[in-house]
Amino acid sequence: MNGRVACYTSFTYAYLSRARVLLESLRRTHPEWEVWAVVVDEAPPGVDEGAALAGFDQVLKLADLGIPDAAAWLFGHDVVEACTAVKGAAMLHLLAAGADTVVYFDPDIAVFNRLDEVLAGEWSVALTPHQLEANAAPAAIRDNEIGALVYGVFNLGFVAVRNDANGRAFAAWWSGQLVRACFDDTANGIFTDQKYCDLAPGLFDGVRVVRDPGCNVASWNLSRRRVGFDDGGRVVVNGSALKFYHFTKIGGVGDLMTERYGGGNVEVFEIWHWYKRRERAMRLEGVPVGYWHYGRFADGRAITPAMRALYRERPNLQAAFAEPFGGELVGWFAEHRPDLLGG
Repeated sequence: MNGRVACYTSFTYAYLSRARVLLESLRRTHPEWEVWAVVVDEAPPGVDEGAALAGFDQVLKLADLGIPDAAAWLFGHDVVEACTAVKGAAMLHLLAAGADTVVYFDPDIAVFNRLDEVLAGEWSVALTPHQLEANAAPAAIRDNEIGALVYGVFNLGFVAVRNDANGRAFAAWWSGQLVRACFDDTANGIFTDQKYCDLAPGLFDGVRVVRDPGCNVASWNLSRRRVGFDDGGRVVVNGSALKFYHFTKIGGVGDLMTERYGGGNVEVFEIWHWYKRRERAMRLEGVPVGYWHYGRFADGRAITPAMRALYRERPNLQAAFAEPFGGELVGWFAEHRPDLLGG
């Protein structure tokens, strides 16, 4: 029994339309679940935040997560790093709020069928690996196996924990790692929130590796998964009902990878184009493309990755500019590092 299930996703307003598709799919498949939004952003001018997020049961902002020196901490992250870095702290928050099971989904996922079988049984932490079957073609090995060695064995677009000793220990450990260092820094063995979980089966008891091919279907595993329909009209993947599909990097490299590995599997493209139509329908007027409130200083100047990296590496800058999004830090960069200034 899963008891009270709290499901959450983390996003900015640029991804609100995707999060709304996820929410719609969860209401259809698991109407009994609580669905929480973790919003690492502030609403664009003219957008009513209450109306934009009205479908979610609860909304968490950065200030709710107990991260010390939150503004300075946030400044050191780009948008992807920030949205992944809060996932552990949000998981701890939901466990402390009394959820029996906590489930995380990336906002660019849609759930097609119930997850009762996936969440049944005895386990404390559930993870989905990128690959369930070995590839043979050199190009597929390079894209998939080698990619997993660089970016992580498990895809953290999904993770679930039970509110037991092992689940809480995992959540505390993962949250601590993400607050400390959740960066896209593969040269130093870190890929945001994901690479850490390669260690989870060795560090914690009760880690379930979910081997259902209907879970976390995505462009990175289409080389070994076949999407189709069964006699009852259900979407199936290698014979298993499709549970959830991860529409990562849609409109970009996700399209290229889908075309590369989904060729000849017409059903893949039917699902892919369905998602594009649904995401467009969920867009909210007034949200600029690529919007992120914390992507710019208060004066509108862009914050560059190099500025973020220098700030997080310099404790003296953090001490001098504890509220870095204002104008004073811009002045420091203009005087001392004008080469790093954005437009």
